[in-house]
Amino acid sequence: AQPVAPAGSSVKKRRKKEKRALPDEDVAEIQHTEEFFIKPESRIAQLDTSQWPLLLKNFDKLNVMTAHYTPLSSGANPLKREISDYVRSGFINLDKPSNPSSHEVVAWIRRILRVEKTGHSGTLDPKVTGCLIVCIERATRLVKSQQSAGKEYVGIVRLHSAIESEAQLARAIETLTGALFQRPPLIAAVKRQLRVRTIYESKLVEYDPERRLGIFWVSCEAGTYIRTLCVHLGLLLGVGGQMQELRRVRSGILGEKVECSCHRWAVTKALSSVQGVAPVLVIKLWDTE
Repeated sequence: AQPVAPAGSSVKKRRKKEKRALPDEDVAEIQHTEEFFIKPESRIAQLDTSQWPLLLKNFDKLNVMTAHYTPLSSGANPLKREISDYVRSGFINLDKPSNPSSHEVVAWIRRILRVEKTGHSGTLDPKVTGCLIVCIERATRLVKSQQSAGKEYVGIVRLHSAIESEAQLARAIETLTGALFQRPPLIAAVKRQLRVRTIYESKLVEYDPERRLGIFWVSCEAGTYIRTLCVHLGLLLGVGGQMQELRRVRSGILGEKVECSCHRWAVTKALSSVQGVAPVLVIKLWDTE
């Protein structure tokens, strides 16, 4: 006959299992309701190191460990932190629309959030749309790290004359990879000096032979002019070409999947002026749908 375990031990095991299998919802409620606070004490931790090895003998006399400290009024549990604290050290991955310049968009955000300092991760031309990382207050020190990071674009090139096949355009796009010489276009705000920029990867997505329009994707170094790349593409094919449209799909570590549009900012500006609601709170609620 097999030995029967006492009833008390089975109850204890069941309780242990229940404690281990705590649902995530309960953990979240506990973190919101309870205060995780270590009370200051003047008691010194006692250690008996008389029987420890020679190098560790009397270790308790070398380091006096105590739980005494002065509680500070500043700071808070991350789950109970004010929205204003998040705004002061946050950034926004903005989907810049066509027409306004990067400087205008950053100025609008500065006015909406009522902050003093804002910065962006790289200038986009007025007609270019896509990722524009806007750093706020303390996060502006991170701007340099994102400005020098890689970028990804999806663009449309218009060829001036017809070509033999789509494969010819695909080969030309793949040829223009690696380190390339570039001179900024005439409309650029920088000095038109010859520079070297690296194209990491590029590929043709689609080509329309009737309208001579090609959609391409390119991953490149910061400071690469896609407008100049389209001109070089036309020269390489021998038919001439120009950039028709451009969108930045990735800037640094952030892509267009987690973007927030400027139209939402317009609505949140109206809400904040009427209700006094922090704009970033409304945007966060909309983005989690």
